[in-house]
Amino acid sequence: MRQNGAAAGRGKKEVSGMISFLLCLAILVGGYFVYGKIVDNTFGPDDRETPAVRINDGVDYVVMPQWKLFLVQLLNIAGLGPIFGAMQGALWGPVVFLWITFGTIFAGGVHDYFSGMMSERNDGASIAEITGKYLGPVMQNVMRVFSVVLLIMVGTVFAVGPAGLIVELCSQSGASGVMTSLLFWLVIILTYYFIATFISIDAVIGKIYPVFGICLIIMAIGVIFGIFTNPAYTIPEIWDHFGSMHPSGTPIWSFMFITVACGAISGFHSTQSPLMARCMKSEKQGHFVFYGAMVCEGVIALIWAAAGCSLYEVTDGLNTGLAQALAMGQSKAIYDVCSKTMGGVGIALAMIGVVVCPITSGDTAFRSARLTLADWFKIDQDSYGNRLKLCVPVLGVGAFLGIGNALGFINYTVIWRYFSWTNQTLAMIVLWAASMYLFKEKKNFWITAVPATFMSAVSATYFVLAPECLGGLLNHKTAEGAIVYNTAVAYPVGILFAIAMLALFLYATKKQTVKKTA
Repeated sequence: MRQNGAAAGRGKKEVSGMISFLLCLAILVGGYFVYGKIVDNTFGPDDRETPAVRINDGVDYVVMPQWKLFLVQLLNIAGLGPIFGAMQGALWGPVVFLWITFGTIFAGGVHDYFSGMMSERNDGASIAEITGKYLGPVMQNVMRVFSVVLLIMVGTVFAVGPAGLIVELCSQSGASGVMTSLLFWLVIILTYYFIATFISIDAVIGKIYPVFGICLIIMAIGVIFGIFTNPAYTIPEIWDHFGSMHPSGTPIWSFMFITVACGAISGFHSTQSPLMARCMKSEKQGHFVFYGAMVCEGVIALIWAAAGCSLYEVTDGLNTGLAQALAMGQSKAIYDVCSKTMGGVGIALAMIGVVVCPITSGDTAFRSARLTLADWFKIDQDSYGNRLKLCVPVLGVGAFLGIGNALGFINYTVIWRYFSWTNQTLAMIVLWAASMYLFKEKKNFWITAVPATFMSAVSATYFVLAPECLGGLLNHKTAEGAIVYNTAVAYPVGILFAIAMLALFLYATKKQTVKKTA
């Protein structure tokens, strides 16, 4: 039995240079300067007037400085995603480093860049309108409904979660009465969401997001510094643990690729990038704002994955200690990592992170829902009345779901389990839309078509294997209750689906070429 971490009663810590972690970190940073620049040159930003300058309505189209665009974009797309998703991914062991690193460079960064820049080239349009333009009206309507439902669900969950944590913190500090009321804090958070969704983007989001974006970065730096300076913790090498270390025997393909999500690629980001596409002074800021923010998120995810791999006990080659920590809940797991690596300062940062980060994802989710509906129904958002027409129903639905859940009348946890799959499927669709955009622009579409094909395989395989999807019918359990995944069916289905999607795309491009030459 190999044991790793700081648990008492174990043998001497194994010596490691943490080489694989440092290599992945260097590749990530280098990927921004090398592959990120290739992506930027493929798109070809120029000096045309941006929507922020041309439209500038003082509400959603507002010019912001580049540093602020970057930090707001980072917090928009990050939240707790690169933290908890990466720690969940660490259950498979240090092999997760590879997905975070190469997924960020070749898939996530490409996805975020093109979703933001295609929006910028189309007057800051939401991702549903962009998809419709390049993949047709049927996909446009599917994406409209899909995006609004997804965004309201994200916003609601990121209201209920922080409210529950605040109640727990108040209870632990000895407070009572209304301060320990879930309903009270939920109403406070939803009220803030309404204000942030309604008013100008630079009035609240543009001012407070950079501060919390910096906190998110500082928290990650503190975690990795604590790991490197504490002799009790060792980041394992990929080549020593290349196989799965998941205690439940869950397959790496494609569960790990779905679980990490925001730390490598996330379709949710495509709903957020248009917010900053409406605030850019120059197209040439896109490389730093969109691709750069994704790389920064990848670095944060890599650090938290390293924490998951190094801080907890390993029993018989399985990450049993990490599984126990995660079973306590995401907030407590984050709290545990911060307290072990940074002490009291870490605890303070953890409290900021687990409360503020979800809230900063929730408010922009509702704002994106408003803008998606505005684009859908062609409702200008420069007047208070028009914004109220959308803010009231959007937040009303969110309040109904959130308060209903808080009172015990609505349980949407089963629906939320579908988020992981729908999130990566959304990323797949956006990458195919970007591929069609590049084809129409007579540019190298393989830069997006390859990750689109890969994500098609990921989504299809997961849909067949996951218990909440077809896996409930195709998998079976042992006498001890362990799930036996039907990979013999799922893996070929995923591959065939990816090939079919690529073939369909190539057929569509050939058809358009013939039509132009006719």
